[in-house]
Amino acid sequence: MSPALLLPGLILPLVAAPVSFLLGRRALPWLPWLVALMVAGCLCGLAAPLLSEGELFLHLGNWEPPLGLRWRFDGLVWGMIAATTLVCLAVAVYADGYVPNRGRRGRWLGFWPVLFFLWGALNSLFLAGDIFNIYVTLELVSLAAVALVTLDGRPQALAAGMRYLLLALVGSLCYLLGIALLYASFGVLDAALLAERLQPGMTASLAMALLGVGLFLKTALFPVHGWLPAAHGEAPAPASALLSSLVVMGSLYVLLRLWLELFGAVLTPGLRQFVAVLGAAAVLWGSWLAMRQRRLKLVVAYSTVAQLGYPLLMVPLLETSGAAAAWSGGFYLLLSHALAKASMFLVAGVLLHAQGHDRIFQSRGFAGRYPMSVFAFGLAALTLLALPPSGGFIGKWLLLEASFGSGQWWWGLVLLLGGLLAAGYVFRVLVPIFGDAGHRHLEAVPLRMELAALSLAVGSVVLGLVAGAPVRALQAVVLP
Repeated sequence: MSPALLLPGLILPLVAAPVSFLLGRRALPWLPWLVALMVAGCLCGLAAPLLSEGELFLHLGNWEPPLGLRWRFDGLVWGMIAATTLVCLAVAVYADGYVPNRGRRGRWLGFWPVLFFLWGALNSLFLAGDIFNIYVTLELVSLAAVALVTLDGRPQALAAGMRYLLLALVGSLCYLLGIALLYASFGVLDAALLAERLQPGMTASLAMALLGVGLFLKTALFPVHGWLPAAHGEAPAPASALLSSLVVMGSLYVLLRLWLELFGAVLTPGLRQFVAVLGAAAVLWGSWLAMRQRRLKLVVAYSTVAQLGYPLLMVPLLETSGAAAAWSGGFYLLLSHALAKASMFLVAGVLLHAQGHDRIFQSRGFAGRYPMSVFAFGLAALTLLALPPSGGFIGKWLLLEASFGSGQWWWGLVLLLGGLLAAGYVFRVLVPIFGDAGHRHLEAVPLRMELAALSLAVGSVVLGLVAGAPVRALQAVVLP
């Protein structure tokens, strides 16, 4: 089948959003499975032409840039959409058995349209080929994310959602100002055409700074990460899984591709080192804060701050002989983090569902009652610790190879130290829940919730076992 027919199928979740709103619970559980199978079918159908062509384009309405919109589909986009599909399906299965604040089932029905809306918006974001279309899809993702944070309706969740909304709006304004500056100076919005016309100078540097600040705010990268722990910690567990794995992955994906493919000539060696310094600070500071938390969801949330720092370490390595390893390693870490972090938040939801709170040092006996969930948490933790055979191990190994091979050994030390710090907060969680609590009462949890968390944890390990083909596909993406 022609790619022109298959590519639009990737945004089918946007159609499922109003369908789920109209059907309510009658759309469950079959609609998430149907959408996931259709998106997976489109991805499978696009695999062969992608391997032969290396990159696919779709001109919407048959209008070519600069007048029309162009979708771009390559190996990296394939991986991002595949990871999004896996996480959204697992979260949908999990959420069917999860009701925050028992007795509020009516409010929880609003989760499904938002889930599909976010799913479709993310797929559209990954396909977008011009910077204004990226802005529109980023706004759709942010609106869905705010809705997920506030869905529970508790005052703490509303406050966290409002803080997130305000900072997201500031980020949107910065991004939009950067777009206006580029369009006024170069006359195009298509990323490929803009890359051909863009010349280093004050205009390009200012536009890059505005886009960077906007995307830093939306991704919650250090040092503007303050909104993330509260938003992810207060949201319902399925929403936290989506926020921590997919929402931040989408904006970080945009930041890295714009910086490295559009502003490659503007990023001076000193600026590249500064970006990596921010990444290293995120790894160290986020890990330190994670070790000091007493709630499981906050531990996982602060670990997200740390894990988002690793892909930034690849920025100075892309000017060296290890560019291919750095590129594939950074994005492989991003994909592995999406599966592992979603699994961890789902396990935190099981803990919260079972005992009514997620305080770590009051969770003795949980491992004996729910060994599958604890096993899932441990498997997902392999990616954070970068232990074989996880996908996190492959990603960090490639970054280590690039850093030591290029002589920038100090970034390799950050990678190793980050793994040790991750071990600190992971074992700080695991030790208490393996303790003996006697006959402590725990509520029953639907089996599908545990299976959903386990499936994503297994997926993060499978990424390490089948790394050959995905890494080659990432390295095939054309670098500037």
